[in-house]
Amino acid sequence: MDKKFIRNTIFLTVISLIVLLVPAGLIKAGVINAYWAQVLSLSAVYAILALSVNVVCGITGQLSLGQAGFAAIGAYATIILTTRAGIPLGVSILLGGLLAAFFGFLIGFPVLKLEGDYLAIVTLAFGEIINVLLLNLSGLTKGANGISINTIFTKSLKQGPFLAYLTIVGTLILIIVFLQNFVRSTYGRAIISVREDEVAANSNGIHVFRYKMIGFIIASFIGGIGGALYAPLIGFVKPEFADFNHSINYLIYVVLGGMGSVTGSVVAAFGLNIVQEYLRVLGNFRQLFYPVVLIFVMLFRPQGLLGSKEMSFVKCFDFFYKRKNESKKQESCK
Repeated sequence: MDKKFIRNTIFLTVISLIVLLVPAGLIKAGVINAYWAQVLSLSAVYAILALSVNVVCGITGQLSLGQAGFAAIGAYATIILTTRAGIPLGVSILLGGLLAAFFGFLIGFPVLKLEGDYLAIVTLAFGEIINVLLLNLSGLTKGANGISINTIFTKSLKQGPFLAYLTIVGTLILIIVFLQNFVRSTYGRAIISVREDEVAANSNGIHVFRYKMIGFIIASFIGGIGGALYAPLIGFVKPEFADFNHSINYLIYVVLGGMGSVTGSVVAAFGLNIVQEYLRVLGNFRQLFYPVVLIFVMLFRPQGLLGSKEMSFVKCFDFFYKRKNESKKQESCK
């Protein structure tokens, strides 16, 4: 096996463990209180939901406004399976993501034959259909009152924030690793070629519709996982969770971070949510923050913070590693 590959894998594993374990240790020690621990965990949930939008809009190149519907499916499925079927929470979260992926598969056939504004309108309608169903299936979902769940995340103020951060951020890291490797795979490159030019991709033997479906199903699964993690973290979900306004918020993270940039979406989700918390002193005026930031980004950096590029720790490591080797060679020559 290539030494560089092993070195980079070890380096990224260490970085991931630091990001996961250091804040978790600070939460456990009480340095980060329960409130800010929940802010970090909720930001990670929003980052997962932003990644689901990014898979559709940035990587696959389709405009979808119904990702909140898949998140709501994952959230409600997790609560119902845990509280009524007695299924363990971890299994319910996974099943919630798979159920959302199944719905993505079902609606993908008619929806992905459309493009542009037509696709956006149909996916928007899908989210509203989920909203209406959740409102009217009161025997299962308790209607407008919403549905609640009690887990270790919400019961224990000592262990809850610590376990919630480990679970949610750990899941986020796994999704990032999966997407980074998927984009570099033959399937990912085929999807990107479809995004860039469908006619050219089709003429080179790439099944356009099939790869659109793959991207859409993956995005639905990730959106379902995000909603499934949101439910036990907050402990309560209402039908409004499927509202299109939530889909727009997730799309804002993607636009600000950069279409097609996995790390850009994550940075935007964490950055905007943490800044929003600091702006609570402004009251309702803090709601002006999103549109003002969006206007400035569209004016001065329309491609987003990172554009289509990724934040790479490996490249930084390689840069300093090469500089160190060059300095050693220069010293040996002297």
